[in-house]
Amino acid sequence: MKKTLIKNANIVNEGAIFNGDILIEGEYIKKIGESLTPKSADVLVLDAEGKYLLPGVIDDQVHFREPGLTQKATIETESKAAIAGGITSFIEMPNTNPQTTTIEKLEEKFAIAAKTSSANYSFMFGGTNDNLNEILKLDANQAAGLKLFLGSSTGNMLVDDPEVLKNIFKNTNLRISVHCEDETTIKNNLQAHIEKYGDDIPISQHPIIRSEEACYLSSSKAIELAKETGARLHVFHLSTGKETSLFENKTPLKDKKITAEVCIHHLWFSSEDYEKKGTLIKWNPAVKTAEDREQLWEALLDDRIDVIATDHAPHTLEEKKNVYTKAPSGGPLVQHALPAMLEMHHRGKISIEKIVEKMCHNPAILFDVERRGYIKEGYFADLVLVDLNNPWTVTKENTLYKCGWSPFEGTTFKSRITHTFVNGNVAYQNAKFSNVKYAKRLTFNR
Repeated sequence: MKKTLIKNANIVNEGAIFNGDILIEGEYIKKIGESLTPKSADVLVLDAEGKYLLPGVIDDQVHFREPGLTQKATIETESKAAIAGGITSFIEMPNTNPQTTTIEKLEEKFAIAAKTSSANYSFMFGGTNDNLNEILKLDANQAAGLKLFLGSSTGNMLVDDPEVLKNIFKNTNLRISVHCEDETTIKNNLQAHIEKYGDDIPISQHPIIRSEEACYLSSSKAIELAKETGARLHVFHLSTGKETSLFENKTPLKDKKITAEVCIHHLWFSSEDYEKKGTLIKWNPAVKTAEDREQLWEALLDDRIDVIATDHAPHTLEEKKNVYTKAPSGGPLVQHALPAMLEMHHRGKISIEKIVEKMCHNPAILFDVERRGYIKEGYFADLVLVDLNNPWTVTKENTLYKCGWSPFEGTTFKSRITHTFVNGNVAYQNAKFSNVKYAKRLTFNR
């Protein structure tokens, strides 16, 4: 059995930072302690003095574009970028081609990931206006959860039939993750802008077209329906300060029925960045004002928002360079998400302990992920070693996404990920990848 001893690390776990050692045996954390010594010569010893050891990040919202959209990305390329960014597990969305809205198509995705993924994997099952029977056949342990688009986005999976929506909410025990934007509001706003500008609408109008009102209307309706039906609801990618008032922070997360998430881009960028970044920061929901961004930070830190994710959604640079109405929304983020949040730590916005809570512990709690998201004896050894003082600048050359670009190009991060362990194995070390893939299908405590 392969054994690794990580010595002298600053271990970050469950709200504390302490110096210690970790012994890994096979896929699992065998022992956490001080002054651990190898019992045999076959133990690989890694001195982590001065570095921080975090649980592997669990990203609960990615679009890896396979099958059907592989000119943008594949599970292989994006999972590799993910482990370089300290993300050891991901949950991928159903709006591929074909859509993941039948059990057969879900299992086909698992088969692809089993062969090609560098990070642990699971998938959301997609809800539509006409697949309630498939949802009812789904075993609770087959998928990470259920995903509904209550506003249209890439893939045309809009669920807009109120009766269907109510039936889905009433008939599943899975956590329902939702993209919330009111379709009628957006259509009316877009039509008014097309009449004024034609197709070449200034990108600065994106947060006005996909407005605060559109987000709040949809989020509030989804929450009202969840309260009425008792459904477990997770609202993806909050983008407005107004929406944060819909969530509470008194209930322990394990008991919360209604939860919320914020993404890296809504914490980093604001509408002031459209002038420089253009359609590269065109997302749905839109990046909004600096005031919205500050209110999202407040809600994240006071625990009304439970999770930080990426909504990694790559498109080719050629697609993004189109005029407004033809430029798709979304951008690549998995390689740079953890470095970006650690940069916010350097700026005094968030503690490392809070980053770990929101990116590692809480996704594991929300989606019932088995033995991951923490540094605990008996848990899978999904670990990330970080040097907080080893600056690097994002360039095209060191960007690993298949699409070949990043909205962070030109940004210098102070923190560098030096090692990523996946199931007890060094999958990434000092910008080099293992030739072996160690990923496993996520399992759940349900």
